[in-house]
Amino acid sequence: MLPLPTRFAGIILAFAPLFVHRSWRHAQLLLIGAILTPGRRTVTSVLRILGRAQERRFVNVHRILNRAAWCPRTGSRILLRLLVDAFAQRGPVVLGLDDTIERRRGKRIAAKGIYRDPVRSSDSHFVKASGLRWMSLMLLAPIPWAGRVWALPFLTALVPSERACRERGRRHKPLLDVGRQLALQARRWLPGRDLILVGDGGFSALQFLDAMRRGGITAITRLRLDAALYDPAPPRPLGTIGRPRTKGARLPTLAARLAAKDTLWRKVVVPGWYGAGARAIEIASDTAVWRHGGLPVVPIRWVLIRDPEARFPPQSLLCTDPTREPTQIVGWFVRRWTVEVTFQEARAHLGVETQRQWSDTAIARTTPCLLALFSIVTLLAARLQARQRRRVAAAAWYPKPCPTFADALAAVRCAIWRERTLATSPRRSARTKPRFRLPASWVYALCHAA
Repeated sequence: MLPLPTRFAGIILAFAPLFVHRSWRHAQLLLIGAILTPGRRTVTSVLRILGRAQERRFVNVHRILNRAAWCPRTGSRILLRLLVDAFAQRGPVVLGLDDTIERRRGKRIAAKGIYRDPVRSSDSHFVKASGLRWMSLMLLAPIPWAGRVWALPFLTALVPSERACRERGRRHKPLLDVGRQLALQARRWLPGRDLILVGDGGFSALQFLDAMRRGGITAITRLRLDAALYDPAPPRPLGTIGRPRTKGARLPTLAARLAAKDTLWRKVVVPGWYGAGARAIEIASDTAVWRHGGLPVVPIRWVLIRDPEARFPPQSLLCTDPTREPTQIVGWFVRRWTVEVTFQEARAHLGVETQRQWSDTAIARTTPCLLALFSIVTLLAARLQARQRRRVAAAAWYPKPCPTFADALAAVRCAIWRERTLATSPRRSARTKPRFRLPASWVYALCHAA
């Protein structure tokens, strides 16, 4: 087994109860090898980077993903506990929920479908992609040594396509149902904490928002400017017969409030506005009831946002807790952009979309493990010394004031390689200086094509 720094042992060993003793040895190889491997994250690449290219029983490492009995959901709970203890010990726990497409092809990948590619598409250009759809729940927490908020994945679920469910005789579960189950699972794991769930406009559905409200989760999403808003239902007089009222008088739409001259705007400064620093904006807010025929009635606080310099179009947000402050609602919502950053970093540095598994079990485990590796690397980097984790790969053409995930990954790799070098150095003093030989794993990482 590759020697590890002592400061990493507490985090790595926290996942040991998921496996039996024999499987845990192979699981450690996959975990450490996935951190050290550049390029494609295949099991063979992991074995090569660890110097086990001649391992005759290499199939045992493959079986960790496609056959071994271990519970990924229990691992997600362990990871969430580690993240909360490290980065969200006090205050509300802000979670981000979003889906992404993993571009994959192959006849034996049963769960794949044809979806709109959110990365390559725009409002005027539609691009389709064949792949797997994943729903991921992340902790949106400020990283002190990085100077910004990072989205740390801890629970990811596969959303099979409607065609795949129909061929297998299963009921298709929509995205909102999967997102609701993930959020309520986090609620059960953190029973005493104040949970804030941030999502994009796709989660602005009354059934989803009502489930979050009844589950004790404050949901913040975008709101349509033409949404039907009402006053709360008036008190019911005594002796009244019939069905009780669910709404009061109809309120003007947010589009009408945006154009009205008597709307009261308040100027606020939001720090960390989509990674561009502090931004001065104008907001207007009030409470209302959002209702649609045949759907649950949800009391909300709406927040209307506009830019005094007209650098972005007006937008509106909703919060299922009407008692929240409008400025805090906007501050929590702007953390959502880090979810897209995490998806991009996972593709660029952790090898998402480079896997080659076709087994259903391996597919359902590999991508969630790679996304969770983003959070594990962040936890390991937090255990390093300050000068090590704050080291940035800056250049004359690329000034970088704070470390990014690429710098954190490089610092963790450096610590692991340094420990291995010290562990394999000769203990007795030689009379002649030994000839330096580049280890086989270094040759594979540095010299072979990515």
